[in-house]
Amino acid sequence: MQGYIPLILQGALITIGLAITSLIVAILLGVICALGKMSKIKLLRLLCQAYTSLIRGVPDLVLMMLIFFGLQFALNNITDFFNMDIIEINPFVAGMITLGFIYGAYFTETFRGAYQSVSKNTLNAAIALGLSQTQVFRYVMFPLMMRFALPGIANNWLVVLKSTALVSLLGLFDLVKATKTVGEATYQPLLFALIAGAFYLFFTTISNLALWWLEKHYSIGITKAKL
Repeated sequence: MQGYIPLILQGALITIGLAITSLIVAILLGVICALGKMSKIKLLRLLCQAYTSLIRGVPDLVLMMLIFFGLQFALNNITDFFNMDIIEINPFVAGMITLGFIYGAYFTETFRGAYQSVSKNTLNAAIALGLSQTQVFRYVMFPLMMRFALPGIANNWLVVLKSTALVSLLGLFDLVKATKTVGEATYQPLLFALIAGAFYLFFTTISNLALWWLEKHYSIGITKAKL
């Protein structure tokens, strides 16, 4: 391990950074597409439906390769057209866009289901009490949506976190790439594969604790039925 710890820690930081930024992209895209699927504009609904159906019907690894090489191919065509030097996509940015685009489809269904689960009568009662639209969303709509969406958000986040391992195939020097490189250099691939697994287990454990706190926070006021 001597001399390799900083390399592995650097890979771990890149992995968690990629997971968080990809999550932000996926949530933003999920919110936009969820609103699109509930829109009164038929074309917008069809586009969002096609997006979610395509993403959920094709394996993540295949999509990752298609999006990454597709983006690079399109960028190469643009630079050739304008007689510019070739621009290579940063592996971190490529991974963030790819994971965000893929898992945005799953967040779309999560947020759409959460929105539809909120009782319209509850919202109408809040409006009848004199709350503004902003206050209704902040104090009624959003907390109730989070209550319904948290299980899906938790599951999607853990999948995004573990899927960052695939981005090493795009050339990113993340945790998997770092431990693989060190394992090959020291002829101990099994040991460093176990170390990579331990890091991911640590990340998911911390995530589960944070999600457990969020679930308790947004479950305030719910009385559990006694058996």
